Amino acid sequence: MRRYLRFVPLVLLLAVVAELAVFIGVGRAVGFGAAVLLVFAASLLGLVLLRREGMRAWRGFRTSVESRQPPGRQVTDGLVGLAGALLLAIPGLLSGLVGVLLLVPPVRRLARAGVQRATERRVSSMVAGDLFGPRTVRVRQGEPAAPPAGEDVVAPQVVDEGRAIEGEIVEPRRP
Repeated sequence: MRRYLRFVPLVLLLAVVAELAVFIGVGRAVGFGAAVLLVFAASLLGLVLLRREGMRAWRGFRTSVESRQPPGRQVTDGLVGLAGALLLAIPGLLSGLVGVLLLVPPVRRLARAGVQRATERRVSSMVAGDLFGPRTVRVRQGEPAAPPAGEDVVAPQVVDEGRAIEGEIVEPRRP
């Protein structure tokens, strides 16, 4: 993880250069005043949506906790919504466009699934189960493949006359 942190300044510099290039292009197309007004309006809309998405995420989290459901879906949905609103609030046309895209429901679902997959890869299977609920494991008849060393394995793969029997995801024992 830390090896990627050294690229953060370079990525931020490239993002600023891209924002400036887009702003200059839009400024030439519609005029400088209109471009500044567009950036200001997008940032203002982002600030309003930031509050709304934050409250929505908090309510969803509280509702899932009170109903004793795993809060992972509401948390990831809230994080994607907050990221979209924050990108919209940051002054810039390119970041605003990405922010608006993250607020569109189909794109939001895709981003939420990506955040969930990334989270499940980084945390233990027990924590992932507590966050997102039990995972569905499909068991097929035949020889089980040997799992790669160090990765989660599916505990006993048993097939009963063509019907799948539920299993659980367990972490390998570490010496």
